Amino acid sequence: MGRRRPRTAATPRSGSAPTSRTGTAPPPRSGAAPTSRTALALAALALLTGCTNLEGLQDEGRARDVDAPLVLWPGSSPAPPSRNENPAVLVPVPDVPRIPGGSMADANPLAVLDADVAAQGGTPPAPRAVRRPELHDLTDDGKPDLLMAVDLGPRISELRVYSVRNTVVTRVLVVRGVLAGVELAAGHLALREPTKDPRYVSVTDYVWDGHAMDLWNLTLDDARTPQTPRAVGGSP
Repeated sequence: MGRRRPRTAATPRSGSAPTSRTGTAPPPRSGAAPTSRTALALAALALLTGCTNLEGLQDEGRARDVDAPLVLWPGSSPAPPSRNENPAVLVPVPDVPRIPGGSMADANPLAVLDADVAAQGGTPPAPRAVRRPELHDLTDDGKPDLLMAVDLGPRISELRVYSVRNTVVTRVLVVRGVLAGVELAAGHLALREPTKDPRYVSVTDYVWDGHAMDLWNLTLDDARTPQTPRAVGGSP
């Protein structure tokens, strides 16, 4: 028997769409252009989601309810801090000479510290527990103030700041805590203390408001180890 010639597909006439054997138009192939309404919807979605495609959208489920905090004992509030509890209260230091020039650079740092601690009923610290005194202008009068830090133990330290007010040596700040760092920036005194999360430290900012070292801000910052020293201002 002779071989049959293979059938060839019929070529559609020019201008007519190919049809299936049933005579109906085949469905659009994958990747074909969507209808105009679908195109508009996709364009609007693209504007809202930026570069996110449809496959990146996921249903996270029902959003968690947010409840207002429940206030316990709303009628109770603490009394204002007393003079001894306020770290920024101005306290003249007794038994130290007056300074007519108004600069703490003219004072004996250890004598000022010992006199201040003794006036509070404490025992002056051992010299080895006292860090190097620092002189910086914190009160914005163009004259240096004195910063003294005492290590009370392996973890706890105390910072004291002294200025001259009307020729009298005056303590303007005393703070005790876990001092992970002490920094000066734009007239602000920033104290860095560790938190439960080792990645962050709490930062307490104090700034001179014209009358006292006012608490300016409380923030969280990235922990830095070790602290980078900055050559700002002068030291005795």
